Amino acid sequence: MSSIVYKYYPTKKATIITAPFSGGQPKGGVDLGPEYILNAGFQKQLDSLGWKTTVENPLQLLDLEAKKSNIRDEFRVKNSAIVSQCCKQIFDASAKSLANDSMPVVIGGDHSIGTATLAAALSHNPETCVIWVDAHADINTPATTESGNLHGCPISFVMGLEKESYPPEFAWVPQLLKSNKLVYIGLRDVDEGEKRILREHNIAAFSMYHIDKYGIGRVVEMALDKVNPNRDCPIHLSYDVDAIDPSFVPATGTRVEGGLSLREGLFIAEDIAQTGLLQSLDIVETNPMLAETEEHVLDTVSAACAIGRCALGQTLL
Repeated sequence: MSSIVYKYYPTKKATIITAPFSGGQPKGGVDLGPEYILNAGFQKQLDSLGWKTTVENPLQLLDLEAKKSNIRDEFRVKNSAIVSQCCKQIFDASAKSLANDSMPVVIGGDHSIGTATLAAALSHNPETCVIWVDAHADINTPATTESGNLHGCPISFVMGLEKESYPPEFAWVPQLLKSNKLVYIGLRDVDEGEKRILREHNIAAFSMYHIDKYGIGRVVEMALDKVNPNRDCPIHLSYDVDAIDPSFVPATGTRVEGGLSLREGLFIAEDIAQTGLLQSLDIVETNPMLAETEEHVLDTVSAACAIGRCALGQTLL
């Protein structure tokens, strides 16, 4: 059982929302992430912490994977129709969960689903602050993306950056995220266009340099000071497992050396849990098919589960 009091969930209800989707990037297998995480006992692990959990599968009747293509459209991005369709389903499921006073815990799947989860969290409470834990900034627009992969663009759609570059399928996305409500932890692979966006919009970002310099505890404190200085706003935590170094989490799609240690990665979730302000959570980019061994699969899935447990109140003592 967890002794942490969650301000927005006094009855400790949570909805695990599966997002088995890989259309935001070209590699197959990330759509299997939710299945592996659930098979590892994730729901029972959250139940053991005192949460009353249910599982929702909003993509269950959609065959989006069959429509996946790696061809850029006229807006310079790939798979815009199915990414939008996936995100709308995840948005609706997350919004329903929030309306029912149940924490949405979305497990992916690739990080393109962040458009949906951010939009739902901010639609529910516009004062929500966003903590994005990732090796990558994921704030490209269709105009700046070098790859055309929409898992690198989810934040821009919810911020309304360079709106003229958007495919029409994203017209439904509410543009509610303000630059002073977003902070990054763990960056170490940022595109030039993204660096420009971060500078121009004065977005708070703590890279691995800052973690090496100040330590993870101080960095989390500084991140919260930037976006939630009075500790009175709800938190949306979007967690890409590739923030953790691939020596600990090898089964993910965009590996970058020099990341968080496993303990540093779990500390972020633990410390945010301690605020009692967590409102919603994503855990994304677990790809069992990219593992070289069964042990790599186990390590990555175990880390994803541990992130969720720590965010929902598991403590070391």
